[in-house]
Amino acid sequence: MPELPLKGLRVLDISQVMAGPFCCMLLGDMGADVIKIEPPRTGDSTRHSMGFRLKGEDSPGFLALNRNKRSITLDLKDEADRAVLYALVQTADIVVENARPGVAKRLGIDYETLAALNPRLIYASISGFGQTGPWAQRPGFDLIAQAMSGVLSSNGFPGMEPAKNSIAVADLGAGLFSVYGILSAVIGRQASGLGQYIDASLLEAAMGLSIWETTEYWGTGRAPAPIGSANRMSAPYQAVRASDDWFVIGAANQGLWLAFLKVIGRTELQDHADYATNAARVANREALIAELAPTFLTRTSQEWIDALLAAGVPAAPILDYGEAVVSEQAVARDMVMQVPHPIEGEFRSLGFPVKMRGTPQEVRLPPPLLNEHDAEIRRELAERGLLPATAEATA
Repeated sequence: MPELPLKGLRVLDISQVMAGPFCCMLLGDMGADVIKIEPPRTGDSTRHSMGFRLKGEDSPGFLALNRNKRSITLDLKDEADRAVLYALVQTADIVVENARPGVAKRLGIDYETLAALNPRLIYASISGFGQTGPWAQRPGFDLIAQAMSGVLSSNGFPGMEPAKNSIAVADLGAGLFSVYGILSAVIGRQASGLGQYIDASLLEAAMGLSIWETTEYWGTGRAPAPIGSANRMSAPYQAVRASDDWFVIGAANQGLWLAFLKVIGRTELQDHADYATNAARVANREALIAELAPTFLTRTSQEWIDALLAAGVPAAPILDYGEAVVSEQAVARDMVMQVPHPIEGEFRSLGFPVKMRGTPQEVRLPPPLLNEHDAEIRRELAERGLLPATAEATA
């Protein structure tokens, strides 16, 4: 089988919690050698997060974000440990860190310092608000970024308390955008021979994903309000109530709208001035759903779903996560995998969300125990002449 596409790239993961570890795990899944550099004794704070455990002391949250990595603990305030980091930098292609702006410079691990050791280094900083601007020094978590990006204001239902998106869109989005920036820089380095600095933030990730919401604001002059499960660009496109349960429909264009009306037996609405076009339906969405509600109550959700799908109209049940991960499609697409682990035996993890036919991703390493690979990594550096050979390094 061909080698994984990122084999040969070395990543130093000097990040904690979600955005940075997620970014580095994705790179590791594609074959990069990811070395996770953690604080001594405590390690990544996510090792101790969440209110439940499996068999070991590391939290399931840590296990979910740190496969395909090796761990070494270094006190970056200590000169000797910082020398180990500098040795690693000389062997690395990519560094990912997520300290508050200014901290890396105080520790002597900022881009300028490390790029002097390795001009080919690609260095990604992930922070709450970016490295510049009046908010740069604010502490930032996913909730904070959702609040200050506009996401929180447009989520949930009208008149109710603010509701954040339960998926960490700012954290995970920042990780994904960082991967995009890093791999773009890797490609650019092939021509220039030089690395570069990447400045990513949770705020900009959340804003960057707010396509429909900002489009609505600039198009209407009104800030988008919460609309529940509905869509800002199409109607009907939301959850509706059948006789037994809720389900979702997606009549997102004119052809689907006309097919939808035939299925539900309401073809008279195709000539109704308030619903004749998608623009009219979006403008009159609440009245439209109120008009359709009694019709939906005449059959069960599965009966409606079956009838709509037979006519080519998107429709689906609302699965909880317990149902979603065992659905026939998730099973067919390998979206749950068992990851071996020295303490857990094995644990369930989400599968790879993108399939690579020629070079399928692999779980080459389980999430590391804290400092598990210290001797191995030091030995590699000693063999390159970047650290003195010691009894520990040569053992």
